[in-house]
Amino acid sequence: MAAEPRRIGLYGGSFDPVHQAHRVLADTALAQLALHELRWIPVGQPWQKTRRLAPAEHRAEMVRLAIGDNPAFVLETCEVERPGPSYTLDTVKALQQRQSGPAHWFLVIGQDQLAGFCTWHGWPELLQRVTLAVAGRAGVPVQAPAELLATGHRIKALDMPAMAVSSTELRQRLAAGEPAVSLAPRMVAPAVARYIDRHGLYRTAP
Repeated sequence: MAAEPRRIGLYGGSFDPVHQAHRVLADTALAQLALHELRWIPVGQPWQKTRRLAPAEHRAEMVRLAIGDNPAFVLETCEVERPGPSYTLDTVKALQQRQSGPAHWFLVIGQDQLAGFCTWHGWPELLQRVTLAVAGRAGVPVQAPAELLATGHRIKALDMPAMAVSSTELRQRLAAGEPAVSLAPRMVAPAVARYIDRHGLYRTAP
């Protein structure tokens, strides 16, 4: 009898720093997509961002601390280890080549990423390899760009609660001198907050 395909979610981002809204989205995707595992993928060199990120080793370690309590969450470091720009298509192809058995792949993204999806490197091929799972803003239906709708690709909408947390706000508050531990656990996991304070991350103006 053929093995049941594993349901694998891929969740990429700068995670600069990883915060509680990232975790809520991951928990939501895990439950609503009935995933066997969700792989968190910190970006290496984001080709569409001009802002300088915290060093990759710190961002990856913060993700590890944020997800360590759930064995279904996996830290995937292929992008921070791979030289050159981090293209999602390259990552998906590499992970699918490594997969030993049948799998159904979901790419977990947000509404903002969906709006610009058709500017991504190799996006038509990427659509052939994954199902898009999109977290919309609370109470607002997911809106796909017309070019993507024309492909007929199915999008799985994730029902997300409202979360007023962002990496930008965290960096601003940390740069203003607030201890990270004072922002835990509402905005950031306590273990991540301790790591930020211990290493003095985000203490200069973004």
